[in-house]
Amino acid sequence: MDRISREDLLVLLQTGTVQLVEALPADAFAAEHLPGARNVPGQVSAELAAQVAPDRAATVVVYCSGPYCNRSKIAAAAFARLGYADVRVYAGGKADWAEAGLAFDGSRASAGVGRPA
Repeated sequence: MDRISREDLLVLLQTGTVQLVEALPADAFAAEHLPGARNVPGQVSAELAAQVAPDRAATVVVYCSGPYCNRSKIAAAAFARLGYADVRVYAGGKADWAEAGLAFDGSRASAGVGRPA
């Protein structure tokens, strides 16, 4: 599975050429997630994949909480098995995003709780 750096992910996000997927439980996603991300809280079915990442030819980037979380790798492998052409893992995940001081969306982010401004 290909990995993507934060810098390369930011470029894709700025150009709007990425389908960003968080592979964490729904409550973690609701609390905070990377801007523009969609949630896959469990196993990736064909139906769920089509909802969160409808374009199989576009880049899909999957992330989770950080480098020690395997959920992103498992979800990314499922997208690849379902025929998605360009699937990458942002291994740094939320931990790397927060360390860089980047903004999150979600209830915790809007309340200004838990992350540096």
